[in-house]
Amino acid sequence: MAVEGGAQRLRTRRLSLLLVPVFLVGSVVLGEDHSSSSGGGERDLYASKLSGIIIPGFASTQLRAWSVLDCPYSPLDFNPLDPVWLDTTRVLSAVNCWLKCMLLDPYNQTDHPECKSRPDSGLSAITELDPGYITGPLSSVWKEWLKWCIEFGIEANAIIAVPYDWRLSASKLEERDLYFHKLKLTFETALKLRGGPSLVFAHSMGNNVFRYFLEWLKLEIAPKRYIQWLDEHIHAYFAVGAPLLGSTESVKATLFGFTFGLPVAEGTARLMYNSFGSSLWMMPFSKYCKADNVYWKHFFEEGEYRRHAYHCDEIEFQTNYSGWPTEIINIELPSIQGSDAYPSISDVAQDMTSSMECGRPIQLSFSAREVSDGTFFKAIEDYDPDSKRLLHQLQKYYQDDPVLNPLTPWERPPLKNVFCIYGIDLKTEVGYYFAPSGKPYPDNWIITDVIYELEGALLSRSGNSVSGNPGAVSYNSLSWCKTWLGSKVNITRAPQSEHDGSDVQISLNVEHHQDEDIVPNMTRTPRVKYITYYEDSESIPGRRTAVWELDKANHRNLVRSQVLMRELWLQMWHDIHPDAKSKFVTKARRGPLRHADCYWDYGKARCAWPEYCEYRYAFGDVHLGQSCRLKNSSTDLLLHYL
Repeated sequence: MAVEGGAQRLRTRRLSLLLVPVFLVGSVVLGEDHSSSSGGGERDLYASKLSGIIIPGFASTQLRAWSVLDCPYSPLDFNPLDPVWLDTTRVLSAVNCWLKCMLLDPYNQTDHPECKSRPDSGLSAITELDPGYITGPLSSVWKEWLKWCIEFGIEANAIIAVPYDWRLSASKLEERDLYFHKLKLTFETALKLRGGPSLVFAHSMGNNVFRYFLEWLKLEIAPKRYIQWLDEHIHAYFAVGAPLLGSTESVKATLFGFTFGLPVAEGTARLMYNSFGSSLWMMPFSKYCKADNVYWKHFFEEGEYRRHAYHCDEIEFQTNYSGWPTEIINIELPSIQGSDAYPSISDVAQDMTSSMECGRPIQLSFSAREVSDGTFFKAIEDYDPDSKRLLHQLQKYYQDDPVLNPLTPWERPPLKNVFCIYGIDLKTEVGYYFAPSGKPYPDNWIITDVIYELEGALLSRSGNSVSGNPGAVSYNSLSWCKTWLGSKVNITRAPQSEHDGSDVQISLNVEHHQDEDIVPNMTRTPRVKYITYYEDSESIPGRRTAVWELDKANHRNLVRSQVLMRELWLQMWHDIHPDAKSKFVTKARRGPLRHADCYWDYGKARCAWPEYCEYRYAFGDVHLGQSCRLKNSSTDLLLHYL
């Protein structure tokens, strides 16, 4: 509150929310400006509105054609601004033509000579990838989130999407599209527009993009201004489903292919995926190996600086699996090298003689470190034509990146508030067995077995015994942010559904050792999905760190989770309210916040949650549940969560 000429006036500041996808936060009208009794700092953020900016994750942005391509034998040619990713009709009718608009040169990341594609802009680029009566709901990404925000009164100009070409590596994003320059300007524009800092919401690979942005920013801003810029422009960072140590599924996509649910062959999907510079961005890597900060190279004259080396701690070589549950890759290499390694079946039948002796294949295993440092790709270089291309990308766009080697463990971003959110307790792939298929590239590998992790145990698809460390649970990549928590952590476990607080468990000041996981000593009721909160606001003065674990929450659908939307909404609303007393939103109870949260209780023949909901028929209701509506406004209900 500022004093001028003996008169006091309230300086109302607006809080901007920047969402970085994967995959959002919007703006909600909370009422008129609030009066304040505090002297500044965090509580100067109370405002009448929230606004948001979105950056999506991998394959979560529409790509549109930026050239004319004549597709032979098909009436569906490509013209400028035609949808490429995703257009299911063209995938079904002209897949070879469609591939030309998707593929990139694996060495220099340029477009195909006959077709180029560029990311769409605006919110429409991330809501539905393939709009349509049938395809729309199947390809929906952020649409449900937008509906949630609109229902709470978010203004249209308060949500800003920042899509990007998810096929490119980080350095190419900046080199070709000036993406990080534009992102910096987006933060600064949001500050001027709304008068306050932003909230960053990132999903999946969007977190990798945001991490790179924070490192890139160090080279754009004077060192003394760096933290000041972050504090001015970013209030909180919500990392949703962040692959902090990489993802094993990227290995499967590289060797076998990942179709994204499209009607294409795995070999075709592999060919496309390996042409992208981003294909290595989510490769699994060891938590014990780091690269020196290349940021310092920019303070040396040319010739004085030696490129910082990639080095591993002693524990990497004293333990197995690089901190993962098991070996990431187990692969059989054929005894024949080169192009003859994968002859056709007819060639084998013609050349085979009774005196021919079959060579035994070589069985090799590779850890996360050996995947990320290129050891694995060098080992199969003579057996797979993609290896040379991937090694080139690995060195040029990752190991030699002038800003950051992304295949190294994260440290806590130097932001005021960090919230890490992910799903747990789902069957997850953590390792693969590959063998030669006998077919030519790109179908030269098959998956012979898959290793899963479920509730701390390792399972094999074939039923074979699995060697590994079940204690290193598969969510080690997602839960790496637990290492950012301090020495004393408050843990709360509550049901995900609406509840009265009777099943809430709280443990205060739980001891936590640095760089280690933390597991709560709490009970679980069968068939109840919980959300577990790990919260720390004391370890770093003026900084908050929180981790949310959602039971049975699917990674790809996490941003569409109603539970997650509710919790994010309550936390953001709590942060800007002048009457909030606690550091984090209370978990004591969770009542309905929207009309859609009310439903009919057939056992008691009334609307459930009678404290909040009542039967109120409106023309057009087709069942009893639709006629159950909130008694009071959402604003009144939100006051319970201060």
